[in-house]
Amino acid sequence: MIKCRDVMDVMERIAPKKLAEEWDNPGLLVGSPEDEVRRILVCLDVREELVERAKAENFQMIVAHHPVIFRGLKKLRTDLPDGRLLGALLRAGVAVFAAHTNLDCVEGGVNDVLAARIGLDPATLVPLSNADSLSESLGRIGKLPKKIDAKAFAERVKKGLGVLTVRFISGGTRPVKTVGICSGSGAEFIERAAFMGCDAFVTGDVRYHDAQRAASLGIHVIDAGHFATERPIVDILVSRLTEELGDKIEVVADDRARDFFEIV
Repeated sequence: MIKCRDVMDVMERIAPKKLAEEWDNPGLLVGSPEDEVRRILVCLDVREELVERAKAENFQMIVAHHPVIFRGLKKLRTDLPDGRLLGALLRAGVAVFAAHTNLDCVEGGVNDVLAARIGLDPATLVPLSNADSLSESLGRIGKLPKKIDAKAFAERVKKGLGVLTVRFISGGTRPVKTVGICSGSGAEFIERAAFMGCDAFVTGDVRYHDAQRAASLGIHVIDAGHFATERPIVDILVSRLTEELGDKIEVVADDRARDFFEIV
C-alpha cells in the first residue's frame, strides 16, 4: 500500500526541500502523510477544474509545481476563490503536494528541462545565480551548438516549447551563442545574464521596463511565457514518480491545462 508519505519521500529525493527559496512554500499543503494513494495527478497549477477531475476520476493526490497555499491564510471563506478551492480539496479527500523553487533549482528540474527543449548543450550548463552548483541556482547559462541569428533563436524557442508566439526584445545585431534561462518569472536575472556574457535570455513575465533595460544592455530577451517555460516538467515528473513508485500506483499528467493568456 502506497501512502502519501511514500510520495513525499520520493519527491524529497527528486527535489530536496532545502533547495527552496526562503519565501517559498513547498511540501505537503493539504492532506495527511498517512492518506492512502492509488492515483496521482501531476500539474503546474491546482485549479478548480483540476480538483473536479481528481474527484471524478478517483485521484487521491495532486503533485503540483505551484503551491496551492502560498502566503499565510487568515481566513478560510468558501465563498472566495482560495477558500472555495481548499474546501473542495478537503471535501474530496485529495491531498496536495508542491515542489516549487526546489524543483526549479535541482539538477534535472524545471530549468534543465527548459534548457534541453531549446537546444542548449547540457555539458555547458553553469549556474546563473551566485551558487556553487546547478542545484542551488534558479537559472542556467548554456551554449548553442553554433551561433545563430537572434530571431532564428526565437523561432527555435517557439518550436521547442510548442507555442505559437513569443515576445522578442532585440538587443541589437549580435548573434546568439550563449543563452541564459530562468523558467517561469525570471526577469530579475536579465542584468546578471548580460553581465555574465549571455547573448540572449529566455524567461516569462517580462515587464515593459525589464524590456527597456535589456535593450540598453544589448541582450536579446525571449519571453515565452510563465506557463510554457514550466509546463515541460509535468511529463518528466510523471516519469520520475512512475519509475520510483513502480506499478503499485498510477501517475497521470494534467494534459488539459492551458495558458491563462490567449492571443486574439
